[in-house]
Amino acid sequence: MRKALRWLLALTVFIGTLSTAGTATAVQPEATDIKDRLLAVPGMSLIEEKPYPGYRFFVLNYTQPVDHRHPARGTFQQRITVLHKDVSRPTVFYTSGYSVSTAPSRREPTQIVDGNQISMEYRYFTPSRPSPADWSKLDIWQAASDQHRIFKALKPVYGEKWLSTGGSKGGMTATYYERFYPRDMDGVVAYVAPNDVVNKEDSAYDRFFATVGTKECRDRLNGVQREALVRRDVMEQRYAAYAAENGYTFHTVGSLDKAYEATVLDYVWGFWQYSLLSDCGTIPAVAKNATDDEIWNTLDAIAGFSFYTDQGLEPYTPYYYQAGTQLGAPTIHFPHIEKKYVRYGYLPPRHYVPRDIEMRFQPGAMRDVDTWVRHNARHMLFVYGENDPWGAEPFRLGKGARDSYVLTAPGANHGARVAGLVDDEKALATAKILEWAGVAPASVKADPAKAKPLAAFDARLDKRGTERTLRP
Repeated sequence: MRKALRWLLALTVFIGTLSTAGTATAVQPEATDIKDRLLAVPGMSLIEEKPYPGYRFFVLNYTQPVDHRHPARGTFQQRITVLHKDVSRPTVFYTSGYSVSTAPSRREPTQIVDGNQISMEYRYFTPSRPSPADWSKLDIWQAASDQHRIFKALKPVYGEKWLSTGGSKGGMTATYYERFYPRDMDGVVAYVAPNDVVNKEDSAYDRFFATVGTKECRDRLNGVQREALVRRDVMEQRYAAYAAENGYTFHTVGSLDKAYEATVLDYVWGFWQYSLLSDCGTIPAVAKNATDDEIWNTLDAIAGFSFYTDQGLEPYTPYYYQAGTQLGAPTIHFPHIEKKYVRYGYLPPRHYVPRDIEMRFQPGAMRDVDTWVRHNARHMLFVYGENDPWGAEPFRLGKGARDSYVLTAPGANHGARVAGLVDDEKALATAKILEWAGVAPASVKADPAKAKPLAAFDARLDKRGTERTLRP
């Protein structure tokens, strides 16, 4: 009996801790220093504080339930960061949809509004992964609920308006969060967010690759891709030596042969995702005349031979799990390559997730989000790059959308930003971000064309290197 009572008491305390973390009374009113206020949030703990001029930057852990529907069934530590400007400024809630950087950085909306930034590591990306991992609890609603609890816990600290943002899978994440918790944020800025509504219908990607850029550039890229498969035997010998030298293995994808073809088939996609039309001069002009070194080097630089190894895939298991259960993934065709050279084609996500993790696709998940956005979007801005393959299936707005926009940056790739839009659209987007954040100057309210970021560009905070992974 005593053991039962002790267990019941412990469970009651545990549930109380989870519930108070999401209420407006979570922060102790007597705390004045921002670190003290953050650490007064139940479930919040400090990993480290890093100095940065004009800001305070904290790396934190926050206790989250593994299952938001059943919070008593276990917790995990979710890593977040706080770039603190001032509690009187608006706050931008950012996620990449993957891991979180522990170095101070500022996303474009944060610079525009000169605000604070909360960055969240997506659940199941290490170290923010329950142990043992119940993969069935990795879905878009659970992740949106992670964000909701963080927002509820920190809103008493940062009481001004909030915007959510993210790029690629992070833009998708910001959109899903808005779909499930539309009352939390005052605006959403989603960058280059794919919208794969019907997973089995991917003809939009084939149309994209048939027309993107110029014919000369497409011919160069297609030629290298085909030639890499024509020379498969000799190139795979080099690949095997490369793998042995670096200790790479291929258990998840199944074989070196599959990994090689997957890398080659990513080549054209990878170029347009991260390069510009002006970079076409770096591609061998006539692939059949290129040396093996030239073929290898351009494939490695753009697609990356390490990615489809077990070691390259492991950090992205959560992405591929979601792609194969809810998000969907593109399937493209290669009309410039004879069938005899293509053994496997574009492999679905199941091939990139260890077989002991069960997966079942839910075709209704993306249809639900797409329908909601079309009919309910409010204060939502979607930014795409004209030459980005992931923008071939974008979010679109319907008659029910209000004060929401889909804008495309000409010539831009997967790094498209508001700053790359044509002048009138850049002014509109900037003015809307300022307005939604509640910090639009009177001059901008009178004339949106005068809108510009409130914070000066900071090379360390605002200039980011590109992580070359061919995932969204």
